[in-house]
Amino acid sequence: MVFSDLFFLFVFLPAFLILYAGARLIDRKLSPGRLGGCHPVENVVLVIFSLLFYAWGEPVYVLLMIGSVVVNYFVGLMIHKAQSWRKAALALGIIANIAVLGTFKYTGFIAGALRDIGLQVQVPDIALPIGISFYIFQSVSYLVDVYRREAPAQKNFFNLLLYISMFPQLIAGPIVRYGSVAAEIDSRHATAKDISDGIFRFLIGLGKKVILANQFSEIADQFLKSDLSSISTGGAWIGIIAFTFQIYFDFSGYSDMAIGIGRCLGFHFCENFNHPYCSRTITEFWRRWHMSLGSFFRDYVYIPLGGNRKRQFLNILIVWFLTGMWHGASWNFIIWGLYFGLIVFVEKFTILPLSGKIPRPLLHLYALLLIVVGWGIFYYDNIGSMTAFFNAAAGANSSHWDFTVESAIFDRFWLWITAIVFCMPVRSWIEKLHSATFSPASVAGATISVSAKTVAAVLILVVSVALLIGATNNAFLYTRF
Repeated sequence: MVFSDLFFLFVFLPAFLILYAGARLIDRKLSPGRLGGCHPVENVVLVIFSLLFYAWGEPVYVLLMIGSVVVNYFVGLMIHKAQSWRKAALALGIIANIAVLGTFKYTGFIAGALRDIGLQVQVPDIALPIGISFYIFQSVSYLVDVYRREAPAQKNFFNLLLYISMFPQLIAGPIVRYGSVAAEIDSRHATAKDISDGIFRFLIGLGKKVILANQFSEIADQFLKSDLSSISTGGAWIGIIAFTFQIYFDFSGYSDMAIGIGRCLGFHFCENFNHPYCSRTITEFWRRWHMSLGSFFRDYVYIPLGGNRKRQFLNILIVWFLTGMWHGASWNFIIWGLYFGLIVFVEKFTILPLSGKIPRPLLHLYALLLIVVGWGIFYYDNIGSMTAFFNAAAGANSSHWDFTVESAIFDRFWLWITAIVFCMPVRSWIEKLHSATFSPASVAGATISVSAKTVAAVLILVVSVALLIGATNNAFLYTRF
């Protein structure tokens, strides 16, 4: 099940919200007078619906996730209670989590690599559980935060299950640190503003996914899944630029929807995107793109390895190798990770020290070109197809421009314009303009703001539902990672 699905929007989510609201009334009676309150019944409803959400497509893998939570629950208690062997308990927990991830995600890849070098190894066909990379990383986050005493060990198994399985961010992030929501599991409060902002954020994400990402997926597939030996140069570039928009609006849209649902429930998930295509360097881009993953590798891998203090180049390569591997068990993801790792390292001694002396438009073009090339590496998990694509993009094929390219541009001209505009911080600009025009206590300003948001929300919902009827390509890209 995905958020941008009519069943989720009009059956699953309403049923959940109705039962959750009823559970809230019960919890308020159980803990009268507390603003944050206790949430035992609400948490039960949230866990049940989270397990149903995950089991919708792959029921058997619910047992895997629950088993993972059981292991992490006991390891967390061991870390909390142990004195002399806390580090050993942490190592045990991390090894167990990585073993689960490695078994399901990388066994086939490793076996295939061994077979390619001549070893007689059978390549197993193991299905990848949806969202396993996300919930395994959250499990590691829990253990490390407990070890560092940045958060208490969760003594209630059900609450840890809630943290790991919470359906808003379960299958495609953001990667929520345990320490950032630990307190909210037991005590949280969603105000009317939280609910209003959460609904609007959810609908913004829905619009990104359905109105923009799904449309760009059609353009990207038209060119990038065609015969690459005959694709024109313009077709290669239009196709990969369309994918550049698709993956941003798809993934950031999911993050917006997850953050929005969480906000309605009283949880405050971390931001995951900050207009990454406005970046002027690749270093800046990775501070704005998939921020929860970047901060995870920084705090749990890069800094413990020594960070900038020692073996900086090696540390960067390790982090970016792991970043590539996290995205998928394929050579293209490893190449993609190392590609960006090398650029980030080189920028430290070239572009970054001189960035104040280089015109901003040139920096933007520099960053965007490298980003788009990176998505070309990311897109193809077959090295032969990747090579054919870059040959076409470099002009090696006989055709450099054709009618299909013009049609993809001009028939959907407003789609391209809308995407470019919404890659920029439009909402921040509008809010600044609104604040400059109206005082915070202005009735007129509040009325205009609420009315504009209501109209925008209704319009997004209506258009999205219309496009979802009969839609055939609606899966989120990052659910496969």
